Amino acid sequence: MSSFLALPVMGQQAKKVKITDLEKIIVESKTPLIINFWATFCKPCIEEIPYFQKLQGKYEKDGLQVLFVSLDLQDDYPEKVNSFIKKRKMSAWWLDETNADYFCPRIDPAWTGAIPATLFINKQANYRKFIEESLSEESLEKQVGILLNKTN
Repeated sequence: MSSFLALPVMGQQAKKVKITDLEKIIVESKTPLIINFWATFCKPCIEEIPYFQKLQGKYEKDGLQVLFVSLDLQDDYPEKVNSFIKKRKMSAWWLDETNADYFCPRIDPAWTGAIPATLFINKQANYRKFIEESLSEESLEKQVGILLNKTN
């Protein structure tokens, strides 16, 4: 993986990325990966972020990586996005795309553009699942169990 595509580090500012960068991360992923699409204006998105953070810490030893991708508007990047991620002690990227009809189907053909939305990928287990709704802590834990081959 090139250094540009290295996953973001907590405390750094949100890096601007294109959909092609995300596609490359997905293709090159060697560990279980969750990509969560959110925005600072989306209350359900904000409510579920701590669940992802908790599970990322819990399953880090299993190689789980969580990538938060902000879909905030261009006017909100970088100031609002960076302020948000700093306050919540998280790392994130900001998707520099304006045409949802272009980038949504490249993540999942069924994605209408609604957020929160989450992509679960485990290439070793040949597993890929896209969920276009907010997740409770319990339902996210269940999905992570499936992703990591810890449940049936």
